[in-house]
Amino acid sequence: MGVPDHPIDAIRLDPNMSLKEQSSDRLRWLSPLQQPFEVTGFAWFGEERRYRRLPGDSRLPLREAVDLLADCTAGGQIHFRTDSPRLSIRARLAGPANMYHMPATGQNGFDCYTGEFGSRTFISVASFDPSQREYESILYEGLDRRMRSVAIHFPLYQGVEEVWIGLDPDAEAIVPSAYRLNKRIICYGTSITQGGCASRPGMAYPNILSRRLPYEFINLGFSGNGKGESELARLIAEIDNPGLLVLDYEANVSIAEYKVALPEFIRIYRERHARVPMLVVSKIRYGFEGEKPEHFRERMELRAFASETVRLLRAQGDDRIYFQDGEELLGEREADYTVDGVHPTDLGFQTIADRLQPALNRILDESIAP
Repeated sequence: MGVPDHPIDAIRLDPNMSLKEQSSDRLRWLSPLQQPFEVTGFAWFGEERRYRRLPGDSRLPLREAVDLLADCTAGGQIHFRTDSPRLSIRARLAGPANMYHMPATGQNGFDCYTGEFGSRTFISVASFDPSQREYESILYEGLDRRMRSVAIHFPLYQGVEEVWIGLDPDAEAIVPSAYRLNKRIICYGTSITQGGCASRPGMAYPNILSRRLPYEFINLGFSGNGKGESELARLIAEIDNPGLLVLDYEANVSIAEYKVALPEFIRIYRERHARVPMLVVSKIRYGFEGEKPEHFRERMELRAFASETVRLLRAQGDDRIYFQDGEELLGEREADYTVDGVHPTDLGFQTIADRLQPALNRILDESIAP
C-alpha cells in the first residue's frame, strides 16, 4: 500500500470533527459586566472592570512580558444562574490561537460547567475557527427549563476584549450562589500555574481546585516569567481577603535568582499579611531528567533551598508558612503526564490537583475555615 499523495481531511471523513453550525436566532445577549453576572478570578476587576489579571495602571513598573501576559485571562470565571434551555457565548479575543503544543480550546476557548461547588459537571467547550479572533459558539441547547448554576472559565493563554452571554429571550438570569467563605486562594507561578498545556480552561489545576473548594481562586501564573520580582510581591500583597498564597514559581528562575527572590518575596508579603498562610511549592520533576542529570541536580538544590527557607522561618515563629515537595505532585510517571516533558496534559493537571488538595485543605482548616 502506497503513501497517500493528498492530506487526510478528518473533518470530511468524520462529521463529528467539524465545527457545528452556530445559530444565535432569537437569543438575548447579555454582558457579564452587568448584573446578575459575577466575574471572579480577576483581583482588580472591581475597580477596573477589565478582564485582566494585574492592574492596568502604572502604580509599579512591570517587565513587558509580565504586563502582556497579565492580559491572558487564566483563572477568570463567569458565574450566574439561569433557567435557559440554551446558552451561547460570543467573544472577541486579542488574537487567534497559535500554540503548537496546546489545543486552541485551551488557549482561546471558554468551557462551561453546571452545578454547585464540589459537584460541578462539565457541559461543553466552545467550538470555533482557531485562525479567527472573534467567534460565537453554542455551549448547550435542548436542556429542560429549570434553574441551574453555571460557571464559565475564560481562556488560559489569550486576552479577551469582549464577551457576551446568549440566553433564550424569556429565560431568567439571577445572581449566582455566594462563596461559602469570603477568602481568596492566590496562585503565583509559571506556565504550569497559568494552565499550559491544558486542552480546555477548566482543566488547569487552579481551576480544578476552584470547583472543589468554596473559595475564589486568583491565577497569577506568568508563562516563563513568574520570577518572584519584588514588584509582583507588592502587587499581590494588595489583593483583598487573601486566604492562602501559593508560591509555585521555582521553575522560572536560576538557583542564584531564587536564593535572592524567595526570601525577599516572603518578607515583602509578610509586611502586609503577617498571618496569611503561604505554601511554597518546589517544581515538578521533568520527563527528561533521567537523560539530563544536570537538571536533576539543579532541581534538588532549588528544592533544598525552598524547604530550608520554610524550615528556618517556622523556627523563627512563622507557623503559617508551609512547604510542598513538587516531586510528589506527578509521581514516578511524570513524563506520561506531560505534553513535552514539562507541561502537563489534562491527566497531569488532574493529578497535581488531586495531590495538592490535601495540603490546601489542611492549611485552610488550620487557619481560616470555620
